[in-house]
Amino acid sequence: MPQIDSHQRCQAQDLLRFIDASPSPWHAVARMIEWLEEEGFCGLDERESWRLEACGRYYVLRDDSSLIAFVLGTDPLPEAGFRLVGAHTDSPGLRLKPNPAHAAEPMLRLGVEIYGSPILATWTDRDLSLAGRVALRGETPTVCLVDFEEALVRLPNLAIHMNREVNETGLKLDKQTELPLLLAVLEQELPPAQQFLKLLAECIDCSEQAILGFELCAYDTHKGAFWGAEGEFIASSRLDNLASCHAALEALLAEEETAATRVVALFDHEEVGSESFKGAGSSFLQDCLFRIGAALGLGPSEVRRALAASFLISADMAHAFHPNFSGWYDSEHKLVINQGPAIKVNANLRYTTEAFSQALFIGWCEEANVPFQLYVHRSTLSCGTTIGPIASARLGVRSLDVGNPLWAMHSVRESAGTCDHAFLIGALTQFFACPRIPVSG
Repeated sequence: MPQIDSHQRCQAQDLLRFIDASPSPWHAVARMIEWLEEEGFCGLDERESWRLEACGRYYVLRDDSSLIAFVLGTDPLPEAGFRLVGAHTDSPGLRLKPNPAHAAEPMLRLGVEIYGSPILATWTDRDLSLAGRVALRGETPTVCLVDFEEALVRLPNLAIHMNREVNETGLKLDKQTELPLLLAVLEQELPPAQQFLKLLAECIDCSEQAILGFELCAYDTHKGAFWGAEGEFIASSRLDNLASCHAALEALLAEEETAATRVVALFDHEEVGSESFKGAGSSFLQDCLFRIGAALGLGPSEVRRALAASFLISADMAHAFHPNFSGWYDSEHKLVINQGPAIKVNANLRYTTEAFSQALFIGWCEEANVPFQLYVHRSTLSCGTTIGPIASARLGVRSLDVGNPLWAMHSVRESAGTCDHAFLIGALTQFFACPRIPVSG
């Protein structure tokens, strides 16, 4: 049984609080901005010119759900380069359709679309609420965050008396007819759409006519928790991948000054392919890095020198070994909870790790006294991917993929190790402190 010290438990507790306060990507980024500003970071606007101070701390937003934060290093950028950690702010789940409210006598239901690839069966019989953002009418439209906080909607299971084979065949839900969320009993005097808009307007204290659009995610209101004989495990929604976002920011803030410029890039839309104006497939990260160089008086060729001296760690959760389903894993690459972050390897470049980048990360782990593991997906299964291949290719920067072990990835409630979060923070902190990235032979 792992020995959990108070520091490890404290960092895991901070993570659970962060996720509880982040029911949507927009809430997650808003919370991270509060955190960064408490630590002295200043916001930059992409539409304005940038003036950067020596060792300054800054952050940049794109559409309120993708965030890049950086701390300028003490050494010249072309020689020291960037130390980059990338992760993503979105998680799989259910999102309301634009006209979600409809009658299913005698109930009012809300239609949903599937975002990414959630395990749909895990969304049944949960205390669900809604959170996201709403666009409001004005001389210039404005956007505000919304969170109903309390249990609001539900997806009740069909009783076993009507689905006798469910334990043999598994729960399968029709994505159009069986996923709508139950909200209320119909009010005879109000059409379904108006009944829902009235509820939404009351939540944000505006008129129904002011609402021009919304992006709302369903989420489980059950708070994050420790579990296990010694509290050695944690359970929460959205560990994939808010745990990596949290670890990246903790590492960014761990040191006052470092030789290299530290950058954390957190993207929306990873779960749906990253191809958007604010995803990892966009120009966002490249734009910011070149603008940092320009603000420091460097030309494009000098920024490219800096990129050649840079390194990217793509941080995303990994598949922990589950003893009840041992046949789904590669027997030589079993990830054990609380035994450190996984170095993720794939010959077809679904992950970016190669021998030299792997060797560098092992060195940082050893310097930080952090255990590590190697992960390869079972050869008979299709391997997922991360932002790593996309961001690395766009920048021309050496990279590797790492992630903490996780059970039930893409479930409405996932589980991970209490110790592992501190281990990942330690490894990323050591990486940020690295003054120079050696060049492979």
